[in-house]
Amino acid sequence: MRDIRECRADFPLTEDLVYMDSASVSLCPEQVIGAVAEYDRRYRANVGRGVHRLTRFASQRFEDARARVAGFIGGQAGVTVLTANTTASVNMVAGGMRWRPGDRAVTFSSEHHSNLLPWLRLRERGVEVEVVAPEPDGLLDPAVVEAAVDDRTRLVALTHASNALGSVQPVREIGTIVHEHGARLLVDGAQSVPHLPVDVERLGCDYLCFSGHKMLGPTGTGILWMREPDLDPLLLGGGMIETVTPDGYTPAAPPARYEAGTPHVAGMIGLGRAVGYLEEVGMNEVRRHEAHLTGRLFKGLSGLDHVTVFGPDDPKKRIGVVSFVVDGMHPHDVAHILDEAAGIMVRSGEHCCMPLMRHLGLAHGTVRASLYLYNTAEEVDLLLAAVEEITRTV
Repeated sequence: MRDIRECRADFPLTEDLVYMDSASVSLCPEQVIGAVAEYDRRYRANVGRGVHRLTRFASQRFEDARARVAGFIGGQAGVTVLTANTTASVNMVAGGMRWRPGDRAVTFSSEHHSNLLPWLRLRERGVEVEVVAPEPDGLLDPAVVEAAVDDRTRLVALTHASNALGSVQPVREIGTIVHEHGARLLVDGAQSVPHLPVDVERLGCDYLCFSGHKMLGPTGTGILWMREPDLDPLLLGGGMIETVTPDGYTPAAPPARYEAGTPHVAGMIGLGRAVGYLEEVGMNEVRRHEAHLTGRLFKGLSGLDHVTVFGPDDPKKRIGVVSFVVDGMHPHDVAHILDEAAGIMVRSGEHCCMPLMRHLGLAHGTVRASLYLYNTAEEVDLLLAAVEEITRTV
């Protein structure tokens, strides 16, 4: 196990600024950058398409990375598919299920657009889509979910941890309700897999979607884990077939049938190394470190005049995403000042969660500070001091 305090040295960008936008894209450690560069320098080749030594070596590294990612989420018994990102993974499920007019899907107005729009589009195919509102702190009431799910419901889609408010949903309890009605559960784990110990068996989900670029890995990498390979492939072409004739084709066995075309080989290898890095630190330690910083930040912001903080105040029910507004100031203005005056990088706006922002009465969204294992208590204090200085102008 690595001491989490030593990790900061692996992220050179932290020497020059305070990075608190990891919910958008995390920084990449030198070890991951090195793994990607090694592929390009030493064994760059396609995978599953040839017998020469480079393609055999690249294919082995690619599949080793897939196995490591599967093990990271306790998903060895299912199917782990490489995609481009969480958005692509969700769309694969929405487009790959065989929907019939009259089927129902349930999702929530607290969702990231990527886990909302694919379901809303199903209305064009005669699917009834119900969108359920969360509580003011962003948490879902399982009783409200139960009232929305019936025996015509084919799927319930929810985010494990909110990218806008940091709220951690009671997925396991909701999953029990979903399965009692014979429906499937899709979990958007884009914000949970990087920050919490996640086990698909414990969650009880049927599909888990997440992105490499939010968990120290390369951009352009995502994962769709399926309990059963029960989806129709969205893309057809090279690499996903067993046989082809002028009369038709036979898909290859999963996961290959879901990975048409040349995959992001370097990205998958880099993602495997990112997972290895997180395992070296330990996800329980990542969670502990972030919870300490989040509690410090939430308490400090809540104590400032003219500042309103959103999301649950219980640290056990949130990740290191803290959203706030300053009275009378546009979130973009606050974020710009934090950058220019203090070198602090935060996100501002609606965070791809327009329905949630409207539900909370926020016309312009929030300022969002999102923390990760490379952040420190000193950086949290610097943010608090900078925000306090801003409030003096209100």
